[in-house]
Amino acid sequence: MCRNIKTLYNFDPPATNEEIQAASLQFVRKLTGFNQPSKANEEAFQRAIKEVSEAARELLDSLVTQAEPRNREAEIERARIKAVKRFGVGTK
Repeated sequence: MCRNIKTLYNFDPPATNEEIQAASLQFVRKLTGFNQPSKANEEAFQRAIKEVSEAARELLDSLVTQAEPRNREAEIERARIKAVKRFGVGTK
């Protein structure tokens, strides 16, 4: 599950709230072992996702770097090439 959590820092344009939410969901799923929580745990699960999202946004907004922002398209292409080398097939 956590393999789906991608680096969100230092991109141009910056990470969206949706990207942070998706990473937070994957993180909470990994911690709990739940893909979908029971009704009894739904409130705690959703609260954790919200709190992790808020903490992640605060972290990303407070980090500083002198490095040039990464280009999303270049990173996608780099990942595609890596997948071809590793698995022998392209990804769409």
